[in-house]
Amino acid sequence: MHYYQHNIGDYRKDTGHLTLLEHGIYRQLLDTYYTEESPLTTDLNKLMRSHSVRNADEVQAFENVLNDFFKLTEKGYVHDRCDKELEKIYGKSESARASANARWANRNKDIDANAMQTQSEGNPIGMLPINPIPNNPIPNNLSNTIYKESKIPPCPHSEIINIYHEVLPELPRVVSWNKTREGYLKQRWRQMFVEFECKDTEDGLDWFRNDFFVFVKGSKFLTGKVVSKDRKPFLADLEWMIKPTNFTKIIERKYEN
Repeated sequence: MHYYQHNIGDYRKDTGHLTLLEHGIYRQLLDTYYTEESPLTTDLNKLMRSHSVRNADEVQAFENVLNDFFKLTEKGYVHDRCDKELEKIYGKSESARASANARWANRNKDIDANAMQTQSEGNPIGMLPINPIPNNPIPNNLSNTIYKESKIPPCPHSEIINIYHEVLPELPRVVSWNKTREGYLKQRWRQMFVEFECKDTEDGLDWFRNDFFVFVKGSKFLTGKVVSKDRKPFLADLEWMIKPTNFTKIIERKYEN
């Protein structure tokens, strides 16, 4: 689709905390969502490149917007409000088809049924003042096109933090767990369930312990064991690890010794 309604009051109420940079990225992501009529890809590098996210400030703003407004599912990053609007448009378009077909049937009773059907499908929307029809064909089962959030257990923040302290006592301890950090970990928890098919909370915690934190412990770079004359050794902390780009590099074993 190439048009959608923008409710200024609702938008400002939901986005009053955003910076101007975050506003720009959010609107670009919304445009992509409505244009493609589907959730955003989980390939964050691809998503950032397609939206011209380049420098550190833009990456941070991009991550903040994803955490605040989108939910990670097996289908991609979904946006509840966008899905509701798409559902409304699909419903109106389907009603338009039915109304148009009924009019053609009444006015052209003697016309061959096949010809009537072809003509009615050609331009039913032109007869009624409704929103533009989406690019995709109207599905037989509308509910299947509105992607639902996967049934993933709530993120056990304190348990994951405790495991981090237990496995990596040499790294900076978590003193404060604010909303931003909470959002990062919640997204990574969901991502881990989707990509690695964990079954329950216990399985997820086991993944964080043995597949994530144990790997970090074995990385000389992440644990400050790489000495350089020009700079101090780098020490990863939990917030750094669970930022989208860093998390992806870790699970792809980019920091393996």
